[in-house]
Amino acid sequence: MDQLRIAVLNAAHRDENTTRNFRRELDGSLSEFDATSGEVPEDFDYDAAVVTGSRSSVYWDEEWMQATKAWVGEAIDREIPFLGICWGHQLLADVLGGTVEDMGAYEVGYSEIERLEESRLFEGIDDEFTAFTSHSDEVTELPAGATPLAENHYSNHGFRKDRVFGVQFHPEYDTKTARELVHRKDLSDERLQTVLEEITDENYQRACEAKLVFDNFLEFVRDVTAADVAATAASADASTSVGCSD
Repeated sequence: MDQLRIAVLNAAHRDENTTRNFRRELDGSLSEFDATSGEVPEDFDYDAAVVTGSRSSVYWDEEWMQATKAWVGEAIDREIPFLGICWGHQLLADVLGGTVEDMGAYEVGYSEIERLEESRLFEGIDDEFTAFTSHSDEVTELPAGATPLAENHYSNHGFRKDRVFGVQFHPEYDTKTARELVHRKDLSDERLQTVLEEITDENYQRACEAKLVFDNFLEFVRDVTAADVAATAASADASTSVGCSD
């Protein structure tokens, strides 16, 4: 199969780390769109789409966000597979009818997360795993029909509905991204120091297991793309057969 065509909706307000991280983790032909500038794809000619994290909240009334939600909603209706990360996870839940709210706390740093269900998105990842987190909003109510995939004491950390997957944690973060993000946050001196001390090569290596969600998602996309092509071909053959006679 040729390289997957992936639309990346970057909502990170032009953060260079986000661009670098997703280019590194996604094995495909990427078309990147600066969502916060109002950019969305002109069409739906993609095998999959990925929505990044953001400093914004999905319940804010901002023009760029409405455009992003509109494109995402139609793309989901067209059965394009989606993976949302952090804010992207929340956006997908919101578009599908779930609820996102301020959780009254801030989860930041390397966290322990527990898998809830068997899911191909988490194949090869331990039942309890480490990942970097950074969020103060959470999905408090999943979309109808969605399956929760992971959680910790802060919030839901993963769900699936049909071809849509979301994870609250950041599997793409490297130590450079983590350190720079933490310095931008409004943390007490004590908490800032504690979180920075946890950003070590050892913890990063432990968290690398979570990167498997990217490979697993892309393998899922390859499978559904192949199945769609086969179904289309079978339908065309059936139509041709009906129109033929001896």
